[in-house]
Amino acid sequence: MFGKYFDDVTIGEKITSRGRTITESDIVEFAKLSGDWFSLHTDVEYARQSMFGGRIAHGLLVLSVASGLIPPKAPHTIAFYGMDRIRFINPSRIGDTIRVEIEVIEKEERNDQSGIVTYRQTIKNQRDEDVAAGIMKVLLARKKK
Repeated sequence: MFGKYFDDVTIGEKITSRGRTITESDIVEFAKLSGDWFSLHTDVEYARQSMFGGRIAHGLLVLSVASGLIPPKAPHTIAFYGMDRIRFINPSRIGDTIRVEIEVIEKEERNDQSGIVTYRQTIKNQRDEDVAAGIMKVLLARKKK
């Protein structure tokens, strides 16, 4: 979808990304970058005693990794337009491999140059469990007339 102009995207179109494994390094680097050192992500003993039984990845780290699994392509993609109803359904752990499944659910013409494509995004792990889900929007260029 991101390699297409707005005019060529169809409602119901589906894409599944390649996979990527979440590493301990990812979690540490994300904590450094974001400043989010919450114990559930970074403290082995604290996390072991939690309901999760061990460290889990930051939800926003998972979303960030997912955004890179289906990268935008120029000149079609103008900008990420937003997200709605994001839910973190199951934790992602060190060693989990996530992939992204998306389905186009809506298109809205904006003007002669662009349109907004809305898609349902589901992030799944190697056990085919839903990790996170939400509605995403992207601003795509239209074909020049």
